[in-house]
Amino acid sequence: MSRADRPYDLVLFGATGFVGALTARHLAAHAPRDLRWAVAGRDERKLERLRESLPGGADIGVLRADVGEPATVRALAGHARVVATTVGPYLLHGGELVAACADSGTDYLDLTGEPEFVDLMYVRHDARARETGARLVHACGFDSVPHDLGAYFTVRQLPEGVPLTVDGYVTVDAAFSGGTLASALNQLARGRQMLSAARERARHEPRLPGRRVTAPTGAPRFAAEVGAWALPLPTLDPQIVRRSARALERYGPDFRYRHYAAVKHLPVALGGVAALGTMAAAAQLPPVRRRLSDRLRPGDGPSAERRAKSWFTVRFVGEGGGRRVFTEVAGGDPGYDETAKMFAEAALCLAFDDLPPTAGQVTTAEAMGDALTERLRAAGITFRVAARR
Repeated sequence: MSRADRPYDLVLFGATGFVGALTARHLAAHAPRDLRWAVAGRDERKLERLRESLPGGADIGVLRADVGEPATVRALAGHARVVATTVGPYLLHGGELVAACADSGTDYLDLTGEPEFVDLMYVRHDARARETGARLVHACGFDSVPHDLGAYFTVRQLPEGVPLTVDGYVTVDAAFSGGTLASALNQLARGRQMLSAARERARHEPRLPGRRVTAPTGAPRFAAEVGAWALPLPTLDPQIVRRSARALERYGPDFRYRHYAAVKHLPVALGGVAALGTMAAAAQLPPVRRRLSDRLRPGDGPSAERRAKSWFTVRFVGEGGGRRVFTEVAGGDPGYDETAKMFAEAALCLAFDDLPPTAGQVTTAEAMGDALTERLRAAGITFRVAARR
């Protein structure tokens, strides 16, 4: 079936999960009236109840699909122009859908923060997606939209054709869900496999003749430019920024990005480092890892009251060509309310907006850039220039 003849513009897979339901509510409230969309998952009763709770629910389709039944996943990919999935941890549950979308020319989005998964999907499916025209866009939530589009926004304030540097400083006040905990523990337990997948990807990626792009880890330091202690963040985000810079010449002939958590007080910074180390050590022991996961199961998440008090700010300092610019991306609850907003708007952006021609595994900046930035601004997420020098 050709893309134009498919019954749905967009299918949301994993719609009854914590972030999935928030995404469904954003789509129901803000999508264009002519959007043909469906919710999908393995439990039709839960999907029906979700549909009944949504405004305009009678017009929303319901599709059954289960990652344990590959035929249902492939059928799902063939029913839509765009599939957005919240079903993680993606390393365990996501590969079959990426393969199906790459084969059928279906645009794909997810919320993964798992570097190993992203690298493996590039090696296995990028070439096929380029053949069929599918756009495979990972990390379309707080990982890594504010960082990727924030760095892109910052670069666009600087001169063209010169070496550029951008540093990102993340400050967050929020709780997290069971799905996020499961993904984080799984990732921390797989350091050797992550390194192997990264090396395999590097063997497949084309070289950049005449250009250089780096994302070094950096070292802990006091960053006077933002008035806080800067701690390197070992997340997927700097890798996504680096891949956007590789894909887009606007980042200049020599681009460097560093990614930090910004913490005001040194004791808090030291406590954060210790907590991360303890969690990483615990993740190496399967019984401890299972016990931690059982404390907050996938599908659980913070209350609406807690989310209403949550917020995030990412400040960027960009330099190049004798210019220095300070920018900011900011919003409310990062892990859930704003992630659902980013995810829904990215899916709508792929489905409806006039975008640059891309295919294969692409980033939000490469595939959607200005269009998604404007969508998010309209949805209440701030992108602003704080100062220029």
